[in-house]
Amino acid sequence: MAAALAHAYIPPDEDEPPSRSSMSLLEHLEELRKRLVRACVAVAVGVAVSFFFIDRIVAFVFAPMRRALPPGATMIYTAPGEAFGLYVNIALMAGTVLASPFIMFQIWRFIAPALYANEKKLVIPFVTLSSAGVAGGWLFSHYIVFPAMITFFGTFHSADLEFRPRVEDAFDLYTRMLLGMVLVFQMPTLIYFLAKMRLVTARFLAVNTKYAILIIFIVAAVLTPDGSGWNQALFAAPMIALYLLGIAIAWAVAPRSAAGVQ
Repeated sequence: MAAALAHAYIPPDEDEPPSRSSMSLLEHLEELRKRLVRACVAVAVGVAVSFFFIDRIVAFVFAPMRRALPPGATMIYTAPGEAFGLYVNIALMAGTVLASPFIMFQIWRFIAPALYANEKKLVIPFVTLSSAGVAGGWLFSHYIVFPAMITFFGTFHSADLEFRPRVEDAFDLYTRMLLGMVLVFQMPTLIYFLAKMRLVTARFLAVNTKYAILIIFIVAAVLTPDGSGWNQALFAAPMIALYLLGIAIAWAVAPRSAAGVQ
């Protein structure tokens, strides 16, 4: 699979910009503006589609919260426009996820002129792996990380303290967990391209695994809002798994002439 991705090719855009080295500052800015406009249009389309299913999406987002609430408890909102703003934010989040393949494609088109000809052929692996990272990060956050967080916070519910979170606070936590996991799940994409550019090798990653795990736990401690050891391990586990997957990816995409010395 990695070999197929490595040789994937897509024809260039008709309006593909000239070589990055031949572009002026204004041309750089114009190219960036064009890519941003296209990405924003894609997000707008995704938001419009999301609004057709907004009730289902909202129910999906808050399903882990409902399961963690004590019997009879519900979420609340206190500001008049808070619920409406929540629906808009959820539609924006869902629309961005739906548009993520096109957004990644626009990012690639912006950086492609700075790459060598053989590197420009990696557009399909870039879009595929990065989009899969977005989807994987969201699903992992939704089904594992966020429910674990909410369940932990719900353990403080008692006769004196009633757990009835505001929807805005709950969604803020949901969004932060989602963004953190989406970034974490981009690790295979990053390793793939570093390996293709021969900046890292499978051997280098394997030898430095212990240092990587130390850094991962430090990052997990920063990302974990409550600082508990269980939730830190919950954050660190997927990062370690993705790092090990990255070692396999680096070995798989290494040039076969050099693979024997990886």
